[in-house]
Amino acid sequence: MKVFEKMQVLKDGKVILNNAKSLRNPLRMMKGLMFSTKIKAPLVFCFRHEKRLSFHMFFVFYTIDAVFLDKNKKVTEIKESFRPFTAYQTKNKAIFVIEAEQGFVKKNRIKEGDVLQFKKA
Repeated sequence: MKVFEKMQVLKDGKVILNNAKSLRNPLRMMKGLMFSTKIKAPLVFCFRHEKRLSFHMFFVFYTIDAVFLDKNKKVTEIKESFRPFTAYQTKNKAIFVIEAEQGFVKKNRIKEGDVLQFKKA
């Protein structure tokens, strides 16, 4: 699994996220975007194993888009307009989660089944 501290996320060879920050440490993943007032950099959560994931937006004060990917970086699920103080449980297994600004999914026409790539920023 190739993951970089700062990375670009690509779709069909085109950069759709620049300078995304990868999170692998459980404590950093638990904090995520909590207590921030806006996304300074998109986040890519990198878990050790594929599994059904639970995410929450407690103490996140703005709406985001979340994209869930399997070990092959194929989009397994999308949560657009993930609102503050709500929670979400995936129906499918994932190992990567991208958290980006609201509208990211629509702007980049991301859909389930798309395969994304990671590249060092």
